[in-house]
Amino acid sequence: MPSLFRRKSADLVDEAVTSVTPDEASTAERSRGYTPAKGRETPKRPTVGRRPGGGAPSKPLTKEEARERRRQLRAESAAEFRREGGPRDRGPERLLARNVVDSRRTVGTWFFGGALIVLIGSNAAMPPVVRLVSNLLWGALALGVVVDSILISRKIGKLVRQRFPKTDQRMGSLYLYAIMRSITFRRMRTPAPQVKIGDKV
Repeated sequence: MPSLFRRKSADLVDEAVTSVTPDEASTAERSRGYTPAKGRETPKRPTVGRRPGGGAPSKPLTKEEARERRRQLRAESAAEFRREGGPRDRGPERLLARNVVDSRRTVGTWFFGGALIVLIGSNAAMPPVVRLVSNLLWGALALGVVVDSILISRKIGKLVRQRFPKTDQRMGSLYLYAIMRSITFRRMRTPAPQVKIGDKV
């Protein structure tokens, strides 16, 4: 009986050994830390200076290129400011005030040009007649700006009350905003005019 049991055990061991495939045998011989290949190469990490997309590394800008880049950025910023303005230009009431001013010819646009003429004509070296005419011109310009500013303010106040009855804008600040725009040359106004002279607001 004992010899019979030992023979069966030996037969089972032989069958287990012969049932192992060559691949499994080779795998068993390898170390535990071995990782089978996945069928493709593991991608490498991008090196310093190389773009993630695989493009060539970007070169540092020269002084001339950096200066040109800064100039372009300033030009783009100035153009954007001229189109949209700044924080003080925000709000529908401010847009309405700008349109009122831009839709008409204002005496204020001639104010600085007239002031230059008055400054030259008021020189002590000028004849008395020239100085008198310069002073009269100065008075006429000043009076024209005052009258024009009153008319602009009245129109803006009327339109704001009609279109924005619940506005929280301070009317005095809005009037000053419109008056300062009215004495600025049309081409120098910021934001740029959106209406033409004579358009109905």
